[in-house]
Amino acid sequence: MSYLNSFNNESAKQILMDIIRTVNQPENSKKLSEAKASAGKEMILMMQHVFPLVMQLQLEVIKVHGFPGNREGLVQFSQLIREMERDDMEIARLRSQIRAIYLPPIAINTTNDILI
Repeated sequence: MSYLNSFNNESAKQILMDIIRTVNQPENSKKLSEAKASAGKEMILMMQHVFPLVMQLQLEVIKVHGFPGNREGLVQFSQLIREMERDDMEIARLRSQIRAIYLPPIAINTTNDILI
């Protein structure tokens, strides 16, 4: 767990940017585009086809940065990022960019705060 000793806001930003770069690599971008086309706007299909691809890419990146390359490592990384994003808008922005890959936009009626 020595990777946690050097984990801070700057390293979090670097990892998030590495994830975004990895997602945008031509071969990964192509796979994600195909998965998104297959899923359409169906949330369940997005979670079945797109989400696993994004999670696999994230695992590959966090492993390079010392986190365990498994589900537990990804959960640990995600929890740390969620804590940090409360105080760092750049971390929040980067995390939001990644989430937008696998979570389609949801229409919200701001007048009544009701999902539509």
